Amino acid sequence: MATLDMTMMYAFHDALRREVERVARIAARRDGDPREVLRTATGWEMFKEYLRVHHTSEDDALWPPLRDALAEKPDDLALLDAMEAEHAAIDPLLEGVDAALADRDTGLERLGGLVDALATGLGGHLRHEEKQALPLIGVTLDERGWARFGELHRTRIGTGGLARYLPWVLDGVDPERVDRLLGTLPAPLLAAYRDEWQPAYARLGIWGWDG
Repeated sequence: MATLDMTMMYAFHDALRREVERVARIAARRDGDPREVLRTATGWEMFKEYLRVHHTSEDDALWPPLRDALAEKPDDLALLDAMEAEHAAIDPLLEGVDAALADRDTGLERLGGLVDALATGLGGHLRHEEKQALPLIGVTLDERGWARFGELHRTRIGTGGLARYLPWVLDGVDPERVDRLLGTLPAPLLAAYRDEWQPAYARLGIWGWDG
């Protein structure tokens, strides 16, 4: 079986870590109300959208074929159960943060603890997936199955959404790594990224501050 190219998977995980750190820094600020920053930030909406697209795409296109292939391996099936349970635990944390942002009375008091729980839960899930689930995928899924997951993920981002998604994934990544990550893009898309998408993303100021 050919080695699956998981380069963008790891890059996406790194982007999630970067953004949840930004959320935590904003929530810890004392020079104003962090709820106002997060509630109005494009970055918070993008983070939630891309995280949900990623997890639902894994739930729909990765875990089912793996379950079929690993039906006689209870330990591996238990790992897949854990992946799905960890996904399910993250959505309520996102909803809890949103509820705190909208709560004018006690939301500020609750925000820090909720963001800490989100950062801890997401960070633990990403580590678990990278240490155990991605290697399992690599020795179980064929290239066609991996491509189906990628296609579903791209479809849910949408053709128009790619212009924001790709610069978001690569935000802050060193130029040499960006070149490696974009090396397989068709020339027109690469030109669009460099000439249009990345500059437009930079102008957005997705967190509305120097995050």
